[in-house]
Amino acid sequence: MTSDFLLSDIQVLELGHIVAGPSAGLVLADMGANVTKIERPQGGDQARARPDQSLFMTFNRNKRSLAMNLKHPAGKEVFSKLIKGADVVVDNYAPGALDRLGFSYEEMAKINPRIIHCSIKGFLPGPNGDRPLLDEPAQMMGGLAYMTGPLGRPLRAGTSVIDIGAAMFGVIGILAALHERHKTGRGKSVRSGLFETTVFYVAQHMAKAGVTGDVPAPAPERSIGKDLGWGIYKIFTTKDRRQVFIGVTSDAHWERFCEEFQVCDLWDDVSLRTNQGRVNQHTLVNDRVEQIAASLESDLMIARLEKCQIPYSVVNTPMDLLEEAHLRGSDHYVPVTSPNGATVELPRLPMIFNDEQKAEYRNPPKLGEHTMQIMEDLGYSEEKIEALIREGVIGKEA
Repeated sequence: MTSDFLLSDIQVLELGHIVAGPSAGLVLADMGANVTKIERPQGGDQARARPDQSLFMTFNRNKRSLAMNLKHPAGKEVFSKLIKGADVVVDNYAPGALDRLGFSYEEMAKINPRIIHCSIKGFLPGPNGDRPLLDEPAQMMGGLAYMTGPLGRPLRAGTSVIDIGAAMFGVIGILAALHERHKTGRGKSVRSGLFETTVFYVAQHMAKAGVTGDVPAPAPERSIGKDLGWGIYKIFTTKDRRQVFIGVTSDAHWERFCEEFQVCDLWDDVSLRTNQGRVNQHTLVNDRVEQIAASLESDLMIARLEKCQIPYSVVNTPMDLLEEAHLRGSDHYVPVTSPNGATVELPRLPMIFNDEQKAEYRNPPKLGEHTMQIMEDLGYSEEKIEALIREGVIGKEA
């Protein structure tokens, strides 16, 4: 594969911190875009402050770091020059922060009419448009926490799913705006919202509420499989106490399951040969599968499910995933070293193009690691760069 990968002609300026903004920058960078991460000279991205830096290393590979004070007039001048040569600006600053710095989309478009500004905020424009929001309260407000935890005990999802989801919707918007720019020659303002992302995820439950007139029960209070219309669709526990999810979602699955596990009496019951029939006798069929799972060691259970091609999965921990056979066998991991020297293997983007993946990866940058190079590329002399460093406008790698 050549180094010219997909978005290699796209220049991105990332004003991102923690998860949402950096996630959008990561997706673009992994698809080949040249992403420059602009950070405060004092401390940089807030994720850098965490002792193990695991969050920073997760979302910041393949980027350059420019340490610059955007509040200083000279910093604003540098940023204006960067905008002239950029295609995309991504930010997840607080509502109105860029506007107060003098860099609203309208002002950036005056500098570069082709610029696309992706702003990831708590809300889309509306009554709450200027209100700050974070991933976890977005899950509460958007109904996801209610649907996830037991009744009366709302529970957030076990990852920053809303920050990442809003970032991905932002990237989709960026790609659409880039496509339109080919026709119009002009950029566009793109905004994604954490709250609206959560609501989009909960739409299937909203539809059920609207159709039935009842509040859907949270996931732990109901049989999700039965609710979705499947006869067997849940976690079962094996003899050695491992948890295995099994989904029998077609009549062909059922036939193969009955044959492999030799449950002739169930197959002989013609009423169970349709999915609706199995839903109607949900307790009967699931009790039998529970008995089968409890009688077998997990390795044998998995081998037999594999043999009869039934959708299944063991319940993995994050540690298990580091050694997961499919991910190992498909070269899905890339080694990443954080600025403090810790190295782990992290997943690539969950997509490939013509069976190809990005061939080269760069480690997350040290704060200000590329400041000197970027300033020189902008035409600043060594003397001017050193003067800006002394004035606290920019910072370089310590």
